Amino acid sequence: MNEYTLPIIFGVTVGTIARAIMLRTDYRQYPTYLHGKVIHLALGFIAAALGSVAIPAIMEKEFTAVTFLTIAASQFREVRNMERNTLTELDGYELVPRGNTYIEGIAVAFESRNYLVIFTAFLTTLAYLVFNWIAALAVTIVIFIINRKLMSGSTLKEIVDISHSDIHFEGAGLYVDNIYIMNIGLPERQEEIRKYGMGFILTPKNFDVRSTIANLGQRQAILHDISVSLGVFRDSGTPALVPLIKRDLDDGRIGVFILPQDHNPKKAAEIIGAVPVLENAIRMPSESKVNQKN
Repeated sequence: MNEYTLPIIFGVTVGTIARAIMLRTDYRQYPTYLHGKVIHLALGFIAAALGSVAIPAIMEKEFTAVTFLTIAASQFREVRNMERNTLTELDGYELVPRGNTYIEGIAVAFESRNYLVIFTAFLTTLAYLVFNWIAALAVTIVIFIINRKLMSGSTLKEIVDISHSDIHFEGAGLYVDNIYIMNIGLPERQEEIRKYGMGFILTPKNFDVRSTIANLGQRQAILHDISVSLGVFRDSGTPALVPLIKRDLDDGRIGVFILPQDHNPKKAAEIIGAVPVLENAIRMPSESKVNQKN
């Protein structure tokens, strides 16, 4: 053992623990248990080791050794590609798919969290070497708080008002409030929709949100999450029983039509509110120079 052994062990341990905390299997059941988790924990351990040994390499003036971080970056980009390809393949077998925008957001999150592990191990090892293990422990607590903050993105309830609305037919047209959803001609299907269908209206809280919730990927994420959480009354080959979201072109509201197996409007509203706002769907037209002039 030398003066770097304990700091490196500390940094690797903290970094691996940080990756374990960030690796959560929730209602989406991804990553899968157990093998999917093993892959990402192993990658987290590698990322922690890379971040920890960077500081001793710099202190020993082995600057060429730091270049392996660039190799690590390229490897973690492959993690992103792996997650994207895996989820895209799986999406074809979902009754209500995630959609490409949701998949890309998940893939980016898996890549970025490995970089967070590198920074965690890097800073804790640095604090251990420069000060002592007590300082390293304090830095660890601060970094864990920051990591937790970075993990928690915006949700829909922060940007829209959610209200339950009855569904109804006008002839063959299905409506949620005054928003047209689709045409259902068969009386049998209309009866099923009346029995199992629910409608919600999402009203944007500001002008920017209109563009965000209009994004087709964001809409698909809403349908997927609520279908996973409450089930969906449909099977393959039943296009009339597909959950849909349509937009009111006048005011930017969106009408959500779902067919949950658990017919609980209050629970459904909470699930919709907890849907993440996808980074790739966020639009801010008010920030454009033209709109600011007006």
